Amino acid sequence: MLAAAGASQVAAQEDSITVVLSEELDIVDPCEASRSNVGRVVLQNIAETMTELVPGSGLQPRLAESWEDKGNGTWRFNLRSGVSFHDGTALDAADVAHSLERIKSEQISCEIGAKFFGGIDLTTNVVDDTTIEITADPAQPILPLLMSTVTVVPSETAMDSFVETPVGTGPYTFDEYARGQHIKLSLNPDYWGEEPAVRNATYVFRSDSAVRAAMVAAGEADIAPNIALQDASDASMDFSYPNSESVYMRPDTTMAPLDDIRVRQALNYAVDREAFVGTILADGTLLSTALVPPSTIGYNHDLEPYPFDLEKARALLEEARADGVPVDTEITLIGRTNNWGNVLETMEALLAMWQDAGFNMSLQMVEVAEWLEHYSNPFPEDRRPEIVAAQHDNANGDPVFSVFFKYASEGLQSAVRDPELDAMILDATTATGDEREAKWAELFKYIHTDKVYDVQLFHMVGFSRVNPRLDFTPTIRTNSELQLSQVSFN
Repeated sequence: MLAAAGASQVAAQEDSITVVLSEELDIVDPCEASRSNVGRVVLQNIAETMTELVPGSGLQPRLAESWEDKGNGTWRFNLRSGVSFHDGTALDAADVAHSLERIKSEQISCEIGAKFFGGIDLTTNVVDDTTIEITADPAQPILPLLMSTVTVVPSETAMDSFVETPVGTGPYTFDEYARGQHIKLSLNPDYWGEEPAVRNATYVFRSDSAVRAAMVAAGEADIAPNIALQDASDASMDFSYPNSESVYMRPDTTMAPLDDIRVRQALNYAVDREAFVGTILADGTLLSTALVPPSTIGYNHDLEPYPFDLEKARALLEEARADGVPVDTEITLIGRTNNWGNVLETMEALLAMWQDAGFNMSLQMVEVAEWLEHYSNPFPEDRRPEIVAAQHDNANGDPVFSVFFKYASEGLQSAVRDPELDAMILDATTATGDEREAKWAELFKYIHTDKVYDVQLFHMVGFSRVNPRLDFTPTIRTNSELQLSQVSFN
């Protein structure tokens, strides 16, 4: 059968479910839960956050019951009492302080710290067991929202190495990871919150979207969080929704010929974005001008996607060549296997468009671990000029969750070195209200139009398949987290 041995039996148990994922997890540490492949298993199931951004409801308490602005960049958080970790130790403010220090540790380079707190220094003051003050420098007016990304782990968690068996306060314990086969979670009997309907969950891995969809249809799995457009063919089981993912191509602007703005403009004009919508990608896919969804504050709605103009792209390359730019240098286009539905077809189409415009380019599809070597600093020293394909998730409503990480000179996944942009990021990050929105809008114009630092493509539409025995409706967050406590049975 399509599923691993025993998966159909697991799915058949009334209080158990099987989730079929598109790619195996290379790491399970909670401080990597901002990565969608890790977050789907770990975030809010095993490790919880201080606050939680709930679609339709806004920012809600989670491990913190309340918070207040003390001024000068300091916020005080009051923790729930009576919460314990899976190892039996009690949650206290020292655990929160340790978790914040750990996500910023240079010894393990946690993505949550680099992604959401890059360029921000954090200091903590443990007032008592259930009270902690957190100071951000520069001051962060949305620090409670930023805390919705911080997974809290016990203070005993090693600072200098990733964990292989994550421990948190969540409603599920991490029981088993059989590499290449499955991950198993079970209900935490000492959970502080309401008892979920799902008692056991098994995650299996299938790279083929058609296989994932067929497994749910056959009852061998219960949820396929992401399937491709062509496999979402059954209205009784399939859900489509505008998700929070944006697809873009990130050129290494530190290397010739990609350090020349005309070359980057040519990359943009050579792409027929409209040709992807309704064919390789779903109807409803939006053309993008920024790395955040249009609902994000500061999204600049005055910006327009680059039109398809092949002759202009060719002319820009020729102009650059005439000025001595080595436009014939081979560029490697790097894609991540199973990053989104029909990713290979998307990458092959982009390659053909760029080759048609005159670029000397080859395509390399790699698994997530190798992809991260090209996408995250420090980049390989012996690399050729590269364009890395990526899908970025920001469901949090503010660009601070994206911009430093992706564009600042010190950003973990930035290929830009621009002091003027660094200053703009700092300025927008510390602003409030209408000023904050205006500064983000100005910054997105600078990236998209003035400097053309990347090739913005699409705001995506997600597809999930859910077995009718479940009561579960995917949301904008489903691609990056899948809370088992939100699943019940019909």
